[in-house]
Amino acid sequence: MIKIPKTIVFITGAFVSHNVWDAWKTYFESKGYTTTAPPWPHKDAPVQELRNRQPNDTALAKLTLKELTDHYIKIIAALPEKPIVIGHSLGGLIAQILVNRDLVAAGIAIHSVPPKGVFSFEWSFLKSVWKPLGILSSTSKTHLMSLNEWKYSFTNGMTNEDQVISYETYCIPESKRVLRDGLSDAAKVDFDKIHPPLLFITGTTDHITPNSLNYENYAKYNKDHSVTDYKEFNGKNHFVLGLPSWHDEADYIISWLDILRHN
Repeated sequence: MIKIPKTIVFITGAFVSHNVWDAWKTYFESKGYTTTAPPWPHKDAPVQELRNRQPNDTALAKLTLKELTDHYIKIIAALPEKPIVIGHSLGGLIAQILVNRDLVAAGIAIHSVPPKGVFSFEWSFLKSVWKPLGILSSTSKTHLMSLNEWKYSFTNGMTNEDQVISYETYCIPESKRVLRDGLSDAAKVDFDKIHPPLLFITGTTDHITPNSLNYENYAKYNKDHSVTDYKEFNGKNHFVLGLPSWHDEADYIISWLDILRHN
């Protein structure tokens, strides 16, 4: 039987306010969990305030993936027990890193950015990441997705009204350094290492992290010695946390954790 705690740390992805987890926190707490969804460094402010700093938010522009990972390591170290971590997008990558370092009891990576060495040549992925990475631009300035970028990369398939509302409610500027570090050793994991249970959740209509990319990520792991599972949901885009159907993923995670407790 695997010891699975009732403490959850939600890890936010890039370009999105940590408030996207609010409904998730309430729901998991109603199921007996203690939860927290800490903001990234330099992002503990309302969406509009963060946007007003764009593009000259020097502190955020300097943020690296290592510093971001260390931020969550410090939060986890202060807890009374190893928690469950649930991360979305770049938060899913951080969840994988924390699992790989045996710092958590279990990890769930939702529509995850992959570790170093896992890449996609699908057009939707390349189109979604080109501007945010800003390869030909300076890292001294942050990047805020335009509404059109948001519509393509996060909220494809939704009504225009819902796309605009989600953009104004959650979309915030991002550090290009953090994004580029996803291609560096800061995003490296050992796929053959024994690790705590890890679940990948993906969606069939995600543009920025296609389900094929998530499956390739999952397939890299050695499954002979550690629980590593994969679940694909039809019709889910990258804004999965805020879709009306987000309970699909939440309930699946709760069931998965319950199975771990009783096996």
